[in-house]
Amino acid sequence: METTRQITLARRPTGVPVPADFALTTAPRPVPGPGEILVKMRVCSCDPAIRGFLDDRPSYLPPVALGAPINGMSLGEVVESNNPDWPVGTLLRTFAVWSEYYVVGADALGIEKVEPVAGVPLQHYMGALGPVGLTAWVGLFEIGKAKAGETVLVSAAAGATGSTVVQLAKAAGCRVIGLAGGPAKAQIVADLGADVAIDYKAEPDLAAAIAKAAPEGIDVYFDNVGAETLEAVMPLMRLHGRIAVCGMIAQYNDADNPHGNRNLWQLVVNRLTMRGFITYDHPEVLGEAQAMLDRLFIEGKLKPLENVREGLEKLPEAFIDLMSGRTTGKTLVLI
Repeated sequence: METTRQITLARRPTGVPVPADFALTTAPRPVPGPGEILVKMRVCSCDPAIRGFLDDRPSYLPPVALGAPINGMSLGEVVESNNPDWPVGTLLRTFAVWSEYYVVGADALGIEKVEPVAGVPLQHYMGALGPVGLTAWVGLFEIGKAKAGETVLVSAAAGATGSTVVQLAKAAGCRVIGLAGGPAKAQIVADLGADVAIDYKAEPDLAAAIAKAAPEGIDVYFDNVGAETLEAVMPLMRLHGRIAVCGMIAQYNDADNPHGNRNLWQLVVNRLTMRGFITYDHPEVLGEAQAMLDRLFIEGKLKPLENVREGLEKLPEAFIDLMSGRTTGKTLVLI
């Protein structure tokens, strides 16, 4: 019997995940049923949202069961097909599991064909030219309604999505302020083109630092962290400002003790729009988004920021580093 290696949930993490929370296991290679396809993973994505699936509580997807493989986004190649629309050799992205081989149907979450441009590394299609870039585009333009001349603030600006938002906003003619933790990460944000890069760890009063960088206020806040940062930003928003809530990584490792925002009344004061979003809730704009991402990459105006490991067994280490704040850009593992 042919087998597949998987990364499974050995126990539920408490706080930041540790290696003992995961296990490298072997299982029978799955067999596709009618209409299904067998996919060999080529690139696996580590995303902060995965942390929410590891707790035994409702999220926008069910929690991972103990002993089951971890869920996550995958870029893979069809190696066996019972569906003529997905022939052998097709490259695809989909929400799958941390497994060398997995089976999906044509209705799998987020499933889409990938047609890489010659010479472009395949890993980019899981980063700035893939789900990361699409998320950045949807949050900035569909939710945030960012326009040329406006001021855009981005938290976790040296991270996967944040670094892409910085570049998209600059390409759209916005003034961009990026928040990052530590001088090295702040320098990365500045090098990506941000007009102001703030090392929040070095600021005793973050709100004052942001106000100095944006004396006329913020039109769009692309929020990746939540908690105290969101609370600091809300009074600094301009009239009719927009807050696109992409994630709240500051709370993922301690979901039992969420930070309570004490100034939500600013939503009324400044008539703000604050909205959480999931990229694939907006399929009608993804074609436009992909076209812009591809164009900016070709023009040299979008530079993927990535940290890459190799080997399925490196997935727990990569994810732990991500959730510990030790990474910059998109965390990917080549399988």
